[in-house]
Amino acid sequence: MNYHIIEEKARIILKDIRDFDPKDIFECGQAFRWNLEEDNSYTIVAFNRVLNVKKEDGDIILSNTNMEDFNTIWYNYFDLGRDYGAIKEELSKDPILKEATEFGQGLRILNQDPFETTISFIISANNQIPRIKKSIDLIAQNYGERIEGDYYSFPTAEVLSKADPKDLREICRVGFRDVRIVESSKMIHRGELDLKGIRDLSPDEGKKALMELPGVGPKVAGCILLFAFNKVDAFPVDVWVRRVMEHFYLKKNTNNKKIEEYGHKKFGKLAGYAQQYLFYYARELGIGK
Repeated sequence: MNYHIIEEKARIILKDIRDFDPKDIFECGQAFRWNLEEDNSYTIVAFNRVLNVKKEDGDIILSNTNMEDFNTIWYNYFDLGRDYGAIKEELSKDPILKEATEFGQGLRILNQDPFETTISFIISANNQIPRIKKSIDLIAQNYGERIEGDYYSFPTAEVLSKADPKDLREICRVGFRDVRIVESSKMIHRGELDLKGIRDLSPDEGKKALMELPGVGPKVAGCILLFAFNKVDAFPVDVWVRRVMEHFYLKKNTNNKKIEEYGHKKFGKLAGYAQQYLFYYARELGIGK
């Protein structure tokens, strides 16, 4: 991936970078701690940092950062070592994915914090993105630490393991997921699930381990594997993925397990990328509704 890096005061500019659009990256359903600003930039919170991301002509401007954080955090977070042009070229051999990759041309799969991703996708079950975002922000405000201004870090497993489920329900508005959040945090904090160790497991082993957590089913486990552990052959199936797969590929009602198996078989090692392009494409255009 060819681009030039310019460091200015509190800014990193990625000149002439391709396959990178903040809208596609942040609004495709993989992350929840972002705000769209009036100038169409995005302010995000990740890894105890606050970053503003803006696309300007062919450049990406990262504000409130420096070269050290770019090298140690943002390069990996934005998956900048991966050639998404080559991924899209391969996926575009499928005519449906050709349309989907053109629609989400600037999408990149983020490498997010495993614990925050786990709790975020437990909250995401049977939920809508605005409500998910609000609950996560309230958890950060009430249990995290202030980073700067009105921005707070996501709390640790230890902190959330001591939370009162009633407070999570009433103050943070997580609904029926309250006990699941606390119990999952306890299991992770006590080491009953070695969350960091998931990275060294096969996708099937990782999925099985994650599903030991309360509130983590096949779809949530697949999302955690894909968005926090770089298991890019994961193929999580939610309502939009089911709709787009039934609409374009299967032509009949099919259960999620069989759709997941079909996705793995059809898209192979690129299944996770295919899933994300298809999800974004289907949700934004209402395909199969």
